[in-house]
Amino acid sequence: MSIKFRLTLMSFLQFFVWGAWLITVANYWFGTKQWSGAEFGAIFSTLGISSIIMPAITGIIADKYVNAEKLYGVLHILGGIALMYIPQVDNPSTFYYVIFAAMLCYMPTISLSNSIAYNILKTNNFDVVKVFPPIRVWGTIGFIVAMWITNLSGNKASYNMFYLAAIAAIALGFYSFSLPKCPPQKLISKDASIIEKLGLDAFKLFGTYKMALFFIFSMFLGGALQLTNMYGDVYLSEFSKVPEYADSFVVKYSTIIMSISQVSETLFILAIPFFLKRFGIKQVMLISMLAWVLRFGLFAYGNPVDGLWMIIVSCIVYGMAFDFFNISGSLFIETTTDSKIRSSAQGLFMMMSNGFGAFFGGIISGIVIDNYFTNNGVRDWHSIWLAFAGYALVIAIAFAVLFKHKHNPNDVANVSH
Repeated sequence: MSIKFRLTLMSFLQFFVWGAWLITVANYWFGTKQWSGAEFGAIFSTLGISSIIMPAITGIIADKYVNAEKLYGVLHILGGIALMYIPQVDNPSTFYYVIFAAMLCYMPTISLSNSIAYNILKTNNFDVVKVFPPIRVWGTIGFIVAMWITNLSGNKASYNMFYLAAIAAIALGFYSFSLPKCPPQKLISKDASIIEKLGLDAFKLFGTYKMALFFIFSMFLGGALQLTNMYGDVYLSEFSKVPEYADSFVVKYSTIIMSISQVSETLFILAIPFFLKRFGIKQVMLISMLAWVLRFGLFAYGNPVDGLWMIIVSCIVYGMAFDFFNISGSLFIETTTDSKIRSSAQGLFMMMSNGFGAFFGGIISGIVIDNYFTNNGVRDWHSIWLAFAGYALVIAIAFAVLFKHKHNPNDVANVSH
């Protein structure tokens, strides 16, 4: 098998694991288990906590001590075992701790998979900016395939979604051991400082105004990243409570409708090299933030009949909103950091966006929705989505004013080798 195919398979399985349950877990939580909303926000905060604790640590380990592909494999196997146990859980507290264990293993593998792909592609003299996005597209396809299997098999509110994810995770764990070796990039010298030995030298990036601001806005935008993953499917499913929409395609196949978002991702990933070279990181991230405003705003006014076009356009816009932030941010780190701390820096980016951002986004959104937008168990989705849109707009305006970056197309080209 070619190097590109092997990395493509890794990317496919990486996000298949997530897609099998991430979008549909709200239906399992609110529908099958009938647990409360505030607790659900806490469940999604485990993604954030895990991204705060683990990616930086695993990045340090991969930079300095252990082959990245071996660490990646062990984490997936352990995470798969945790997911396998979830169907046995019968109360919210235990569910929280088990999903937390699974996320402690899964979340760092996202940045690790990027580091592994970059390392192997560079070792084999590929142009990373051109070759990586098409490989990463297959991760999104894996996410979509998992969503469709979950929905079409009648398991969008069933514990079987966790078994599906677990099997894929364990299979990926064993597969990763066959990947080309990705040894630590930085050997520890006897004269190294305590900070270098602990792998904390990536945190010096906060000493640069531009990088510090980049990480801070990554955190704020990270607060929006998981909101439609948390609530999108259950939002569409709850149109069943309105008689005129109860039997609509949107209600029956809400997960498939949501998968349009991931289909859109595959297209926008391929556009990233052009946009990054043409407009630069500031413009691309600003486009992402404005796309989040549209994503939430269109959801606020959409419905399964005459407003269906708004729901579909919102899903299409999601591809731009998500990719232009996540993938472009990862490539930005790759172009602006020293190779000796690159895995650590990728972990730091993950920690700020999917860590602190997702943590606060999950906790605060759960509390706010429960206390301000829910009446007798009925959620006011129109106001919820408008509130999220307002949040994204404030971030976009602040970023446009505060983040200073002079675009140089050659910076992006430098990531290739």
